[in-house]
This record gives sequence, C-alpha cells and structure tokens, in this order.
Amino acid sequence: MSERDLHPTRGRMLWRGLTRRCPRCGGGRLFQGWFRMTPDCPHCGLHFEREPGYWVGAVAINTTVVGILFTIVLVAWSAATVPDIPWVPLLIAEVPLMAIGPAAFYPYSKTLWVAVDRAFLAHL
Repeated sequence: MSERDLHPTRGRMLWRGLTRRCPRCGGGRLFQGWFRMTPDCPHCGLHFEREPGYWVGAVAINTTVVGILFTIVLVAWSAATVPDIPWVPLLIAEVPLMAIGPAAFYPYSKTLWVAVDRAFLAHL
C-alpha cells in the first residue's frame, strides 16, 4: 500500500464512501448482499461499528438524501405544472420514491457515514 493509500485525504475518503468502498484503504466487497455489511474491511481490517448506536449517522444521511430527492421532485413537478398541479400523478411518483429510496440508498449511506466519521470525527 502506498503512502497515499495509508493517509487518504478527506475528499478521497468521502469519494470511497460514496462508491461503497472502505474509506481507509479503498477496498471493496464490504457487503454480503444489499443489506448486510461486513463487520470489518476484508482488506485492511478496519472495524466499522465503533460503538453501540454508531449507525444513527447513516440513518440521518439516508433520511436527508431521500428527503432532498423528494423535495426536488415535488418542487420541480409543481413548478412545471403550476397552476393546475396534478396531485394524484405526483403522489403516484413520490410514494414509491419514499418507499424504495431508503432501501436503494442504504449501503451507500452506511459507507458514506463511515467515511464521514473517519474524515471528520475520528480524530476528536
């Protein structure tokens, strides 16, 4: 492993988190299926869950991202159809987004949270 890989920048760690890779080493294969994350990185051994309740940050990231996506769709749809907003089609689009969005973004929110923790909080 190079010096660059041993001490990645904050930006590199966040990018790795967004791409479902270990923020410390950049290794992949952190999930066994879509919802089950390995407890440790199979490449560098980084233990992901530092304490009980650790994943609350990932829940917050997931909720925020899906909420922002909901808001973007709502505002864009409303702006495009004002003054006669078709509420039923809007709900038909938004409800599945809100039901499927958190599950679709789940693994990304977990690796992104580990990256945020490593990049900004681990040295406090």
